[in-house]
Amino acid sequence: MADNNNSHSHPHEHAGHDHSHVHGVEARSRGARALRVALALTLVLLVGEAVGGWLSNSLALLADAGHVLTDAGALGLSLFVAWFCRQPGSEEKTYGYLRWEILAALINGATLLGISAWILVEAVLRLRNPEPVHGGLMFVVAVAGLVVNTVAVFILHPVHDGGLNVRGAYLHVMGDLFASGGTVVAAILVHWTGWLPADPLASMLSTALIMRGAWALLRESVDVLLEGAPRHIPLDGVRARLAAIPGVENVHDLHVWTVTSGMVAASAHALVRDPAQHQSVLERAHDVLLDMGIQHVTVQLERTEMEGREAEHLHP
Repeated sequence: MADNNNSHSHPHEHAGHDHSHVHGVEARSRGARALRVALALTLVLLVGEAVGGWLSNSLALLADAGHVLTDAGALGLSLFVAWFCRQPGSEEKTYGYLRWEILAALINGATLLGISAWILVEAVLRLRNPEPVHGGLMFVVAVAGLVVNTVAVFILHPVHDGGLNVRGAYLHVMGDLFASGGTVVAAILVHWTGWLPADPLASMLSTALIMRGAWALLRESVDVLLEGAPRHIPLDGVRARLAAIPGVENVHDLHVWTVTSGMVAASAHALVRDPAQHQSVLERAHDVLLDMGIQHVTVQLERTEMEGREAEHLHP
């Protein structure tokens, strides 16, 4: 015999879910507004740096423009996904389109790594064969880029923890801020000392910083898509707290995964031989898991062992 219950069956759990849902909707709405402003600033910066880089023959500026181009695409994609995720679900897509957020973060991370690799190759070639650079124009455009990126980061920073999607866009803009700062330093060195290697070295340094954040974003996105357990929720801790509930003999077939940013789900089988304790165990299990940050819960209660009916390879 098995009792299957979802977290919505318990009033306390439902209230907690509603609060979390409302908070999530508000966070996504603020994130969308910030993305729109950041996208407008990025498009202006893209034109300025592309023209300035071409006129001054600065690889650092062109590299920055390349990052800005990916930023514009990333911000546009993030903005589209922020809207698309709010569309209602259907019988076929019971979670709606929430996981588009994770796909957008994956695309953003992969794009950042790709453009960074290209810039590193170009920088190495430029180090071997330095080319003349118009340091004065490079400096003016770099300072303008630094100002615009600072404003964009200031706008996105308050909402960058609202989900992987917005965080991916934030990393793009933050990467450009680093690149602009390095380009300003390189422009000063080129203009006042004539040291041409400063240009490609600045692009390499800023790109290395960007790749670190991009790799972390890519890894986290893949973990979510593979339904790995969230890093902040230890699986052994979940098992121990469920097993400590009075009436529970053992806990098995436990799974914890992230549906999308801020939405964690869990399922478990628990052996509870006394049917009279089933309801109290269910309620306690839901309260325990909600306290650990798990909003969507499915617990199957069993009166006798069912090992022969369950796939062993799915039992963590």
